[in-house]
Amino acid sequence: MDFETITNRIRELQLEHRGLDAMIEAIAEQTHFDELQLRRLKKRKLQIKDSIVQLQIMLVPDVPA
Repeated sequence: MDFETITNRIRELQLEHRGLDAMIEAIAEQTHFDELQLRRLKKRKLQIKDSIVQLQIMLVPDVPA
């Protein structure tokens, strides 16, 4: 993948991550909420965060030791 493709994917994932944040917050504020759905959203949020970190690592050039 080239630099532009990676940065675009990072932006997409960051947007999805923020959206999940808002959804999780809204669900948690409800008096009766689906615990399973909340756990799945949190798990997906963590997966997205991991993907973002992996893509960011790809952007760092290798430095000879």
